[in-house]
Amino acid sequence: MSDYGICNISIAPVRMEPSDKAELGTQLLFGDAFTILKKSQDEHWLYIQIAYDNYLGWIDYKQYKSISKDFFDLVGNTDFPLSKELIGLVKGEKTFFPILYGTSLPFYKNGTIILENEVFKLEGAVLYPKKSNDFKFLEKIASFYLHSPYMWGGKSHFGIDCSGFVQQVYKFAGHKLPRDAYQQAQIGKSIQFKDVQPGDLAYFVNEQGKVMHVGIILEKGRIIHASGKVRIDMLDEKGIFNAEMQDYSHKLHSIKRLFA
Repeated sequence: MSDYGICNISIAPVRMEPSDKAELGTQLLFGDAFTILKKSQDEHWLYIQIAYDNYLGWIDYKQYKSISKDFFDLVGNTDFPLSKELIGLVKGEKTFFPILYGTSLPFYKNGTIILENEVFKLEGAVLYPKKSNDFKFLEKIASFYLHSPYMWGGKSHFGIDCSGFVQQVYKFAGHKLPRDAYQQAQIGKSIQFKDVQPGDLAYFVNEQGKVMHVGIILEKGRIIHASGKVRIDMLDEKGIFNAEMQDYSHKLHSIKRLFA
């Protein structure tokens, strides 16, 4: 067994324990590479570390492709374009399957994707991320996720959580963020509420004081975040005010500016 792998299907669950019944931690999208750290006792599950954000979890041994260390290193050190379609189509010699918005496209060129010794053709538009702090661009990407259903551990329009949403939006802007909200809250420059700017990230705590939620601050006192679905609510110094509930849904902890 190779010590390295890459997701070669549309999307694969990464679970917190080696079981189909275990909690979903995150998801691999097509083209996401990882290191294999160990196997479960029955050898049906692999414990991996995702190259993009160092996230740890278990994947089914049938849902990946083995790759060499050389190819893994190339993937980890190269910035690839992303699928710009809600659903794109990848065709191999003997297979075809959909890929989702924000999927990385290894070594994409003229409609061709390469996974080491396999070549795929892509039907769909792509976007080349460039490091940008342009709020209007971030807002456009974030707004495209509006009404996507909330799903713990999700990273796509068909189910996404708060930190996965923020991570994916900033991925389009060429910035790598950690996977979980509490990890994201540890980076960037702390900002007072009176000094907030569109594009800053706001973090929120549960009753135990743990950071459990994050959203992207918009103009005019608004915030876009994944709660039930990706939605826009009002934000003030107390937290997020949900107009439908006529109450605060999240208690503000801190605001960070990731890129000056």
